[in-house]
Amino acid sequence: MTVSPVDFASLLCSRLCHDLLSPVGALNNGLELLADETDPAMRERVMQLLADSARASASKLKFFRLAFGAAGGFGELVDTHEARNAIEGLVAENKRITFVWAVEASAMPKSAIKVLLNLVLIATESLVRGGTMEVGGEDNEGQLEIVVKIEGARIVLDPEIRRTLVEGDGQHTVTPRAAAAYMINTLVTEAGGAVIVSEPAEGIMIFGAVFDAR
Repeated sequence: MTVSPVDFASLLCSRLCHDLLSPVGALNNGLELLADETDPAMRERVMQLLADSARASASKLKFFRLAFGAAGGFGELVDTHEARNAIEGLVAENKRITFVWAVEASAMPKSAIKVLLNLVLIATESLVRGGTMEVGGEDNEGQLEIVVKIEGARIVLDPEIRRTLVEGDGQHTVTPRAAAAYMINTLVTEAGGAVIVSEPAEGIMIFGAVFDAR
């Protein structure tokens, strides 16, 4: 089956709402606790939890705006520093992930930035117990190569997400949890490229995309 633009928009909205529900819900719960709490020590703790939830919400919104939306303006190129900052904000909430940035280019096509960020999103979720994530990208004579390498004690990639990354929609129904994978496959396929996903081996897994950078 083919996913229509309207259906994909619905999938994406469902995915974003799911990811933002936790930190926003924590804000709501914290405010309710604060209204009834009179102990100074407990109020201070609740305020810290509120600050953490607000920071997490802002970091996710910044990341999603660049990964899924029109952030970066309407030009063809996006400053890679924006992508790096967005990733750092996302993984900052996960103390168990060490992030390594290995992109030398100062700017990349907007579609490439979206591919990179969505691969990072999937890779981060695959590091169940934390670990190291290294992000790289370079223009190799007109062919843009993006690689996200993760290393950890336990790596788990949902079979549906793997299939969607490599095959797109194919004969399967795309669900909200595979929205990022579908976007990656669509952008890369339209640019005449391919997405590659390795099997976890010795605690290492590699996500890659190669496509026309022009």
